[in-house]
Amino acid sequence: MHFTIILATLLAAVEAQKKGNPTRRFAVLRHKGRGPLTTCRADPIVSPGGPSAHVHTVMGASNFGFNVTGESLRNSKCTTAKPKGDLSSYWFPTLMFKDPATGLLEQVKFFYANAYYFFDATNDEIRSFPLGLQIVSGQAQIRSAPAKSGNLQLDPSKGPIQAAQITCPRSNYGAPSYPPNSDGSQAGIVDDRNPGAGIGFPLQNCDGYASPMRVDVHFPSCYNPAAGLTNYRNNMAFPTPGANGRLDCPEGWIHVPHMFYETYWDTAALLPRFQNLIGKESPFVFSNGDATGFSAHGDFISGWDEDELQNIIDNCDAGHAGLHACPGLKLGVNPDSENCEIECPVNEKIDGKLEKLPGNNPIAGWKYGGGNAAAPAPAPAPVKAPAPAPEPEKSSSSAPASSSAPAIKVESSEAAPAASSSAAAPPPPPPPSTTLIPVPRPATSSVEAPVSSPAAPAPEPTTEAAAPEPKTTTVVNTVTVWATKTVYDEPAAPTKSVEQGVKAVEISGYKYAGCYKDQSDRVISGKIRPDIGQVSNTACVNFCSSKGFSVAGSEYGGECYCGNSLNLVEKIDEAKCSMKCKGDDNQKCGGDWALSVFTKSGAVPGAQKRHVHNHYLHHARTPSRHFHRR
Repeated sequence: MHFTIILATLLAAVEAQKKGNPTRRFAVLRHKGRGPLTTCRADPIVSPGGPSAHVHTVMGASNFGFNVTGESLRNSKCTTAKPKGDLSSYWFPTLMFKDPATGLLEQVKFFYANAYYFFDATNDEIRSFPLGLQIVSGQAQIRSAPAKSGNLQLDPSKGPIQAAQITCPRSNYGAPSYPPNSDGSQAGIVDDRNPGAGIGFPLQNCDGYASPMRVDVHFPSCYNPAAGLTNYRNNMAFPTPGANGRLDCPEGWIHVPHMFYETYWDTAALLPRFQNLIGKESPFVFSNGDATGFSAHGDFISGWDEDELQNIIDNCDAGHAGLHACPGLKLGVNPDSENCEIECPVNEKIDGKLEKLPGNNPIAGWKYGGGNAAAPAPAPAPVKAPAPAPEPEKSSSSAPASSSAPAIKVESSEAAPAASSSAAAPPPPPPPSTTLIPVPRPATSSVEAPVSSPAAPAPEPTTEAAAPEPKTTTVVNTVTVWATKTVYDEPAAPTKSVEQGVKAVEISGYKYAGCYKDQSDRVISGKIRPDIGQVSNTACVNFCSSKGFSVAGSEYGGECYCGNSLNLVEKIDEAKCSMKCKGDDNQKCGGDWALSVFTKSGAVPGAQKRHVHNHYLHHARTPSRHFHRR
């Protein structure tokens, strides 16, 4: 009898979970290998059939190219993503450095990228991305401040969406990352709850622990099937608060996972070359010619196995352990020993010292002048993707295809001819295949546009330049060998209570113990980021106490952690725990990878210094475990 009641209760809970997620869960998509899939002037969403207007850094499946569909992605031979079920494409503008001494341009070293999959609290059923769904987020054409605030704004009911930020983790926030009271006309605008984030490029060096400059882009999670998979200008919107404060989509729309890109760039390595600009101006520019950073954006085409992703949506809350650690994966995980790379189908110089940006994009914004890019021609009607062609016969040879099929050759020093605004709409792309086979470029194309809300369509993007007719290219897969080093546990002694000079704070019998470093596998791990509403130290301490924990920690202005000890005891400068609590502006809730720690005794009990397997790539400077989040 009791078993029957318990079983019925569990089944009811599972059914309720499927019909509407009561709490927010998430898992991070990790990428393997030492770098991106490719860096290339290609964008199959906005510029199908030929080179795009600017260079992108691309992650994901190997069949990325000028004409990509969900079906062709599913035939890819490899992917940078760790879950085997994910053969999607993820891409974003490449970050460039303009040397103040020479005026020459070069790529900033790409550090790594994460894609967070949030399963937000909703009254809807969250469902897999339909195969081939195209999503664009951010405003690629803007060069002036899109808002008077540097904060994220993801609620369509509160006004225009601001989905992108730039985060600048720093070892010391004594000098502001952005000028106080900036209106965006000469510099970026700070997030008023996070001194290390805002809109636009910061004016300081981003030297935080394992975290150089980070470009953040949130993606909408409401898909309108009436608009179609490829109508990227109108097919997606951000959800709005519904019953019980949960985030819901409009009637008839499909609620898909809420994605969030983090892309990291090793700007700190260039510091000796822009030291004299600190606090004055930024030497960085996006590959589309934006010197402000306001045009941060990202693109996505889903190549997910829909059943695999649905299992993750229904059952996973792996957090920072990663999507590949979700329970019940049927397709498994890609081994870390493999790397996935392809050649760019555009044969042009994009590395080294450049006099002009690839695609001859003029630099605009702030000291360079110039406004937002011009409005484009109206969008053509969505075209239904053709059925996939039969897969070519596989060769027993692992060598790259013959060079008799040359890539498109583009002279970067010459401007491409302008596209005609009166030309006919582009024809549908050819059937996909397992190799990248470009077709002649259509006469008109356009640059990414901001995502719209259900109530207001997105602004039109700008017109790209046409390019020479492409020929053929091939996929090249390479393998990179990783070395693994295992370090075993060692004991860590408890530290003394908070040092003299820091004002003692006590909340509900818990004493403030100081500011301590956090890490990706969590220093306080008994209860990680419980759903307690707007976080303050008071709310976090009271929750942890009610659950029987003796240690509470707040972080990043809005995260709570509970436990009975610290897995790593490393006290850091008090200035790093300076972010205002989202639930109480009068309290400080840690910082970026920094915990404000409260304990019953005021001392910090240490467990063991926990070292997991660290995978070091030959010639790479950064261990793969230094993944960030947010």
